[in-house]
Formats: sequence, structure tokens, C-alpha cells
Amino acid sequence: MMTATTLDFDAIVIGSGITGGWAAKELTEKGLKVLVLERGRDIRAGVDYLGEHAPDWKAPYQGKADRELFARDYPVQSQSYAFSDYNRQFWNNDRENPYISNPDKPFDWFRADVVGGRSLLWGRQSYRWSEQDFKANAQDKEGIPWPIGYRDLAPWYSHVEKFAGISGQAEGWPELPDSEFLPPMTSFALERTIKERLSRKAPDLRMTIGRAAILTQDHNGRRACHYCGPCHRGCSTGSYFSSQSATLPAARATGNLTLKPDAVVERLVYDKDSGKISAVQVIDSRSGERQSFSARLFFLCASTVGSTQIMLNSTSETFPAGLANHSGALGKHLMDHLESPPIIGTFLDDMDRYYFGTRPNGSYIPRFRNLGGQDEDADFLRGYGFQANVLRMDWKMLFNRKGFGASLKDTLRKPGMWIWALKGFGECLPRSDNQIVLQRNKPDRFGIPQVNIDFAWGANEQAMWQDINRHATRIMKAAGAVFYQGMVDKPNAIGGGAVHEMGTARMGDNPSESVLNAYNQAHDVANLFVTDGACMTSSSCVNPSLTYMALTARACDYATTQLAAGAI
Repeated sequence: MMTATTLDFDAIVIGSGITGGWAAKELTEKGLKVLVLERGRDIRAGVDYLGEHAPDWKAPYQGKADRELFARDYPVQSQSYAFSDYNRQFWNNDRENPYISNPDKPFDWFRADVVGGRSLLWGRQSYRWSEQDFKANAQDKEGIPWPIGYRDLAPWYSHVEKFAGISGQAEGWPELPDSEFLPPMTSFALERTIKERLSRKAPDLRMTIGRAAILTQDHNGRRACHYCGPCHRGCSTGSYFSSQSATLPAARATGNLTLKPDAVVERLVYDKDSGKISAVQVIDSRSGERQSFSARLFFLCASTVGSTQIMLNSTSETFPAGLANHSGALGKHLMDHLESPPIIGTFLDDMDRYYFGTRPNGSYIPRFRNLGGQDEDADFLRGYGFQANVLRMDWKMLFNRKGFGASLKDTLRKPGMWIWALKGFGECLPRSDNQIVLQRNKPDRFGIPQVNIDFAWGANEQAMWQDINRHATRIMKAAGAVFYQGMVDKPNAIGGGAVHEMGTARMGDNPSESVLNAYNQAHDVANLFVTDGACMTSSSCVNPSLTYMALTARACDYATTQLAAGAI
């Protein structure tokens, strides 16, 4: 009589960021004993947000950059708008944890190095994909068809939105489906002025308040945002959604969660007799000790690049080119959003108005190009949207003006013109030559082959860039800017700069050309699920994190159902 093997856990989740937190919550709430492995160090929500409200005078160099330190240890991370000396402890040390990128085609891989991952650092813009987004590949034959459509994901969008808390305005626009909204944030007077002008002078455009995973009222034990400002330093009130503030506490409350920080995943072990993963091999980043943990289910949520690195390194006799890679698609079709530099306009409207607090949100102009077919004047496929922010010139922007003494001081006390800044975010097509490979002759400090990222914008993105430039100029004129600064002529955006990297383990119905099925389950390995950005088959033009959340919750529901039925 054979003795049943005792497994360490029912499920193992790799990564504790946005998708890892959701996987932990959903699986533990369904009764599974779950281990979450996080390569970063442990920090406590609120308590360890050391720079959250630190005044400049408490920071080294009055909060200014330590240029020597940043250049040595954070040459990539310090390029992010969210990076500063106040939250440097959240970020990856590039010197200690390098990767490889072609200097002629650079790619910025922004990484956190703490429990909660980039959910502590994201911009929190949260938009549903539309039906057109899911159909685009099949319609224009760029990439493979999605195995799901909007209707498949809509109830899961609702599921995660109700828990996370998404503030926004319902509009009824098919190109930007509405969410389950908390009350929207209030628009500034200038935004209302611009919106009215655009409705008259550019009626093909729509404008709404940003849809953000930031609470406008108390919700699920978390407090409403009080507009204090320094979001990327951490949020002790939990007003913005993060795995630290929301999903991990929910998972912990079940009593079914085990969290192991400082755990660098080296590889997943494939058992060819069962056709499943039997264990995960882990290196303790502090002691160097190697451990192995077993489970029935494995969820990869380590970020697009991180999850793909693990799969590529998990070779075996069955999968010599990487785990679950019979298709050869693993590592290919890397995408990021084409992010334009800000187009800045100045306005003399509403000069008698000001704003209160620091609203952590802007306004949004959704995609308006190639809707319902190819526009006659568009020499590119797909589309883009604009994210916009408003601010008022103050003494920090005007202190170089001419003057002296009391009259200069009096002038600096008065606010200057309004500024409205637009940024275009365009869809990137999936191309096989944008890829991730492992540099096996260059291991990292743990002996794991470094990631080598090869990425460049294609002809479609370059044509889209020109269109973004043209229409940004049109928008500024229609909005009534007295002066505006246009874009550069050729794309200067660095891949990874939007921090929306996705693809490399795409979903699809055909196992010969995709890695995952319609439920994020590996075609070749029944107990492996990948639900972070690696699973994406196309990129849309809206921020992707809300879609990752919905896909993760849906995959967890399917996995536990299959597990209970004995199908896994």
C-alpha cells in the first residue's frame, strides 16, 4: 500500500505585488493553505514607510538626490518619477541585482524589493479593457487571438473593483467601460473649462476624471484619501490600493497564509511522471540557504520579467527551452506602452481659482483613434489615450524672474498661470523579436542567469508617435492654451518607461503558439498558473493593473474548482 505524499502547502504564490496579493487573498479565502514567496525584504504597512511624511530638513541633502549613490546603486530605478531618497528602501538595488539591456536599445526594468512589490509604487490609474481591445488581434491579424473577451472578464472586474475601491465617473462609453465606482474626485475649475471647450471645438474627444484605485470614502476598513500628497512614499491610511493595505491583510485574516520574504525563487521543479510541478527551489537572500517547498498549485506573480526569468531557468529533459515552452513563445512578444513626454500648455483661465490639497489623480482622454474601424488619416493600427494633470505656477517655478527686495517677494507670493500637461499612452503591438532571454554565462549573485532584454519600438509605434504629437497640438489649441510646448519629432521613449511591461508568456487557445490557456493555466503543466503581466496577448492603451487583478481572481476561482474536481 502506497503512502500519500505530504505536501508543504496547498498552493504556492511567487510574488507579493498586485497579482500575488490577489492570488493570496482569493486562494486563502477558498480554504487553501498558501505560501507566498517574496524575494524582497519584509516591511510592515505604515510602520516602515519611513519617508512618508518626512520633511525636507530631515532628509539628507534636503531631499535632493545623492547623485553619486544613485548613479552607483540605482542607475535604472532612479529614472522613475516615483523614486526618491524618501522611498529608496522600497526599490531594487541595480548594482546588487543587475540585468542586461542593449545600450542602443535600452529597456528600463523598474523593480521593488520589499513585500508588496510595485503595488506600493504604482500610479493607481485603473481602467477596464473594452471589447475592442480583446478583439483587436483577431481583427487586424497582429498577434494571436485572445482566448477570452470582455464578457468573460466583466464579472471579475466587478469582483476586484468592489474590494479594491476604484473612484471615478460613470460615462457609458463603449471604448472605456465603466467600473464599480466609488464617488469621483472633484475636477479643478480649469479642467471643467477645458472639458467644455473640447466638447465644442473637438467633439470627437471625451474627457473624464481619472479612474483611480484611491478611496474617496472609507471602504473595507481603509480610510478615504486626505490628499496629503506623497503617495509613493507609502500610505499608512491604506487610502490607495496595495497588497500591503488590502489583499495581504485579507489573506492573513483567514489564518491560511504563510509569508516568506527574502526568498529568491531559483526554479520550479517539473516531475515528468505526474506532468506537474512538484516543488519550487528557493534561495534565502540573507543566508544563502537553499530550500524546497511543495504544493498542489503554483501561481507565478513575480512580474512580467521576473516570472519569465523563472520559467526560462526551470529547464528539464521535458522542457529544455524553459518550463511549459513547447510552443517556443516563452520570452517573446514583450510589450510596453508608448509613453510620450509631457506636452505642456499654460492657461490664463480661472485665475481667481486655486486648489486645495494635493489630489493624487488627473483627468483622462480615452482612445479616439481607429474606433469602429481604421480612420482614413491613420497610418497605424490600434490607438492611444491621454492622461493629463493640472498645476498652478508658484514661487518654486518663478523664483528666477527679475526683481529685488520686497516687490519681488510680493510678486512671488502670488500664484502664476495654470499649467495643463498631457501625456500620450499608446498601444504596442506584440512582436516576436521583442524578447527576454537568459544570459547563462552571466549569473547574478545567487548563481541565477541574468535576464537579457531586447526591445525596440516598431514602425507602427513610430507612426503612432507622430499622430500623438499632431493631436496633442490640436488638443492644446482647442483647450485654449496661450502657450504650449510640443513633443519631439522621433520617439525618445525608453522601453519599460511606462512601467507597463507585459507579454512573454501569452494566453491563447492554440498550445502551439501560446503558453497559457483561457484561464491563465499553462497548456503544458496543469498545476501552473501565470497571472501577472506576462500572460498578456496584446497591450491595449490603458493602464493594465486592473486587468491583471481580474485575471488573477478568475484564475484562482478556476484553479480551486479544478482542484476540487480532481482535474489538477
